Amino acid sequence: MALIELGVVALDCPDPRALAGFYAELLDWRVTGEGDWFEAVGPQGRRLAFQEVPDHRPPQWPGQEQPQQCHLDFNVRRADAEAAQEKALALGAKLVQQDDARQSWRVYLDPAGHPFCLCFVG
Repeated sequence: MALIELGVVALDCPDPRALAGFYAELLDWRVTGEGDWFEAVGPQGRRLAFQEVPDHRPPQWPGQEQPQQCHLDFNVRRADAEAAQEKALALGAKLVQQDDARQSWRVYLDPAGHPFCLCFVG
């Protein structure tokens, strides 16, 4: 084991159970946790955590009045781009930037307003 290893990425949100559920469904992972801390848990121990912040102010994208501070990128086979988008939208994501001929990604907002990208590979 390295001296220091990444444990988990945690996102602030108003409803951690719901947001963990969104990402668990999106990634076919499972949800664990209780109270004000929930995690979406995937293979090989990969985890995304969500903590409750009662006065959460979602980031603005693309504006910077309330900066995004970080975002998540998820790889998707280009052949599965439309199916992945349909899944994200059905779970409550909002498409905010469609890719064009020069881009290989699309930007979405999760139900709590955090930006994430579906990045097309292959």
